[in-house]
Amino acid sequence: MDSKTSEILEKLEETSEEFWNISHQTGNFINMLIKLMNAKNVLELGTSNGYSGLWIADALKQTKGHLTTIEFWEKRQCLARKYFQDCGLSDFATFKIGQAYDIIKTEITDMFDLVFIDANKQEYIKFFKVIHPHLKKGGVILADNITSHAQKVKPFVDTISNHPEYQVQILDLPDGLLMAYKIGEA
Repeated sequence: MDSKTSEILEKLEETSEEFWNISHQTGNFINMLIKLMNAKNVLELGTSNGYSGLWIADALKQTKGHLTTIEFWEKRQCLARKYFQDCGLSDFATFKIGQAYDIIKTEITDMFDLVFIDANKQEYIKFFKVIHPHLKKGGVILADNITSHAQKVKPFVDTISNHPEYQVQILDLPDGLLMAYKIGEA
């Protein structure tokens, strides 16, 4: 990671509560996982101010991949775009504004190596249903806030944990990170 990106990530960590950003540890884990998987195509639900997306795009710069990131709030995504520009990572991302479920259902045709969910917690189950067909065999779904918002994400956790096409583990990272490996066909 270059010094400019590190500097901006540090700056954004100061506003993490305001923008509900993932932890530094979670960002670092996602960055390493993308590199380990040599992921090329990543989908993020919940751009916010771009903190997690910068971790993702930084890894995709190394793997020569691309991020599609969806945010409901235009004001937040404008901030994210600026930070991506400042870090020289804009070429590694496509930004979409609107309801994630609707965008996935109507605009997304790609297959993804990795999907990161960090949006409306009560909609995780709804997101999973439209993401599943777009995740490659051997792909990974990561979902944040699994322990911090356990009741809100319970339907999603129960469904994916009992799905025959996924192997699931909840990681002991701040707020809880669910990792689901797709072992079956789309």
